[in-house]
Amino acid sequence: MSFFTNFNQDRCPCKISGNPLNGMTEKVCVEVNKVFDACIKQTQEEGVILPLTNNNPVAPAFPLTFISAKSSTTRGIIQAVQVDRLSDRPNMARVQATIAIPVEVLYTDANGVQGIAQSSVTVSQDVILFVPEPSVIPYEVEAVVSLISTEGTYTDVNTFTVTSCITVILKIVMEVQLLIPSYGYCNIPPCQEYSQEVCAGFFELPLFPNNNDDI
Repeated sequence: MSFFTNFNQDRCPCKISGNPLNGMTEKVCVEVNKVFDACIKQTQEEGVILPLTNNNPVAPAFPLTFISAKSSTTRGIIQAVQVDRLSDRPNMARVQATIAIPVEVLYTDANGVQGIAQSSVTVSQDVILFVPEPSVIPYEVEAVVSLISTEGTYTDVNTFTVTSCITVILKIVMEVQLLIPSYGYCNIPPCQEYSQEVCAGFFELPLFPNNNDDI
């Protein structure tokens, strides 16, 4: 079993039905990343340059033929962050940053051998976000990123020029200790072993045919 396979207990993740206060037993202090604000930007970028490094296999036969490219992680590398608070809007600030997106590129070389290489794309963000007041625990600027490309041209030695779809979610986060209501510890059910159940259909057959089938 699991939380979601025929396991109905008061202390397991599920939809709330009835009074949500029923079963609540305590207040718990948890350490989490609190997201104070976030925004998403999705763009189609043309003419993106992808210089390749760490080719595998090494020393491919040029020219290369582009297959695809995608981000190799969902966490962007934040660089050159600048936060300027807006005097006319309390707790709001202009947040500027450049974000490096690590990329994996698939290609075939002149001999038809498929290879993979690393690259990186840098994008700029200039947005307005809610930024908390100064405190002992500092806030951080984080970025969730995604890049996908299926169109590209070999334009220089070990370099592609591509059209890419880029998503960037910029967040203002802080590690905090929150006091939240709790139903107590989860009840962990035993695992349900997977089996092909090749006999399931056979065992569902009746021992004898229905009387209506008699001649």
